[in-house]
Amino acid sequence: MTRDRQMVSSGSPLEPQIGFSRAVRSGEYVAVAGTAPIGDDGATVGTGDVYAQTVRCLDIAERALKEAGAELGHVVRTRVMLTDIEQWTEAARAHGERFASIRPACTFVEVSRFIDPAWLVEVEIDAVVD
Repeated sequence: MTRDRQMVSSGSPLEPQIGFSRAVRSGEYVAVAGTAPIGDDGATVGTGDVYAQTVRCLDIAERALKEAGAELGHVVRTRVMLTDIEQWTEAARAHGERFASIRPACTFVEVSRFIDPAWLVEVEIDAVVD
């Protein structure tokens, strides 16, 4: 492990179970792991609502970025994973509210499912702190 490696936790019980961090910063690079729409109480936020779930994912990811010393303006890539690609515009609306002026490279992809079937979306983010 490098000396400048910083691990950020969101407090999710899955982090120690799986062996991952919400975000990791190494030098100028920050990677935010696949972030699900989990509320502070551990329950899924916005059940059935792709927009609300995407907003929650972005809230969690933004908090992790800040803890790692980054901000949305440092984001260079996002990945939005959906269980129903037909709902991409709802996820895109939430993404655009945060990133319209930043315009990171972005990929939307359909996946078969997530760990919790109530999750409709997960978001990953990469940032470079200059």
